[in-house]
Amino acid sequence: MLIRSERWQEIPVLHIVEESKEKERIPVVLFFHGFTSAKEHNLHYAYNLAKLGIRVILPEAKLHGDRSESLDEFQLALSFWDIVLTSIKEADVLHAELYEKQLIDDDTLIGMGGTSMGGITTFGCLANYDWIDATSVMMGSPAFTRLAKGQISYAERGGREIPVSQEERQQLFAALDQVDLSQNPGRLHHRPLFIWHGEQDTMVPFEFTKEFYEEIQEDYEDEPELLKWMPDENAGHTVSRPGMLAAVDWLALHLRAR
Repeated sequence: MLIRSERWQEIPVLHIVEESKEKERIPVVLFFHGFTSAKEHNLHYAYNLAKLGIRVILPEAKLHGDRSESLDEFQLALSFWDIVLTSIKEADVLHAELYEKQLIDDDTLIGMGGTSMGGITTFGCLANYDWIDATSVMMGSPAFTRLAKGQISYAERGGREIPVSQEERQQLFAALDQVDLSQNPGRLHHRPLFIWHGEQDTMVPFEFTKEFYEEIQEDYEDEPELLKWMPDENAGHTVSRPGMLAAVDWLALHLRAR
């Protein structure tokens, strides 16, 4: 198995693929890491996907890992939604690079996944891009605007002064509305979607994700096999091994079968 550290249009990525399939146009998964994490922290997902014949690209999010600017966690948190919105834009850059490098053509299936902030990014990409064929989301929320408002309220109740004006907040909420899948569930277009979430999660609200799943269930009534909900009553903000393996298997199944 090959693991290459590369830069795609100034975006640091890890490129993982079985050596025997390196030159082939095989299904691809873009997999996004979580807040305060880094691309290499998701190598276990990439390894298991690559074993199943999938090329995996692990991008580095803005202000993380190789793109770090030595901010403390509070300073980084103030940039959370800028990071997410940047990753959503950069997903399209990576998609274009896959074509430029002749790793895909119009018939190649493309998946996406992520944990926590990476799961949030994946939901945002589903709201933006039709070229995604299947997704696995762990600990993510599609309710961008509700989540952002909740984050601000929580910080202020804790005595934190948020250096963001009311005008800037409204601008942020308007930008988030555009990629908030909970407000635009029709943009899913019945694409295969796997969702894992721990019921004890104190970082990304479980209820927001559960509500979204219950709302879109009806849209998948004719094809229930394209939607999988995997809550874990004992888990917090850490994906269990069964959850990780189920997410991998879901992507492999739908990227090879469609």
